[in-house]
Amino acid sequence: MRQIVLDTETTGLSAETGDRIIEIGCVELVARKLTGNNRHFYLNPERDSHEDALKVHGISNEFLRDKPKFSAVAQELIDYLSGAELIIHNAPFDVGFLNKELELTGRPPLASFVGAIIDSLVMAKQLYPGKRNSLDALCDRLEVDNSSRTLHGALLDAELLADVYINLTRGQNSLAMDLGSNDSDEQALQLIDLSVFDLPVLHANPAELGAHEALLADLDKASKGKTVWRTWPPAP
Repeated sequence: MRQIVLDTETTGLSAETGDRIIEIGCVELVARKLTGNNRHFYLNPERDSHEDALKVHGISNEFLRDKPKFSAVAQELIDYLSGAELIIHNAPFDVGFLNKELELTGRPPLASFVGAIIDSLVMAKQLYPGKRNSLDALCDRLEVDNSSRTLHGALLDAELLADVYINLTRGQNSLAMDLGSNDSDEQALQLIDLSVFDLPVLHANPAELGAHEALLADLDKASKGKTVWRTWPPAP
């Protein structure tokens, strides 16, 4: 599977009110491995960045004056992203800006030529409900080195997000990664009928039950008391 981890930097927060993309960073993964086939663009947004945005990305208006406009790199970007699964942190933000840039060049939206779009922020919230799930927080939690990230940068953030995503999803594909894909390995794999075994039932001990109840309480607090299981009658 070909995946592209993507990030953008912008002049502000609203594409609908005229803010534009100033930087795009893309990192390619194939079979969950970095390929080095990345893309990085600085763009002339034809307007100045808001002061608050400058504090985030540190990319000056003067630096961008001689950079290409989005229309000049649009087809290269489309060809690069075509058919790939995109991984974006807080995807609605970046996708909204990319769709607006594509619209301004008379092109269809992003979803029309990519395979799928995965929002890693949504994934992180499902895995760590009630926790901080910014890119920096996930780097700290998953032990991804982000010491070089003093300012936001699209390519650096995409590289960090690639490491974060691999760690977030490591349990899903680790066996396949270890086995490889040659014919002899595939022939060696056999389905095992577990019904022939007398499997013991291991009940949770008091400490485990207490930890489980604490986790449920955290989920209930994070959802402001809207967890449905609190309304269910106790088990007989």
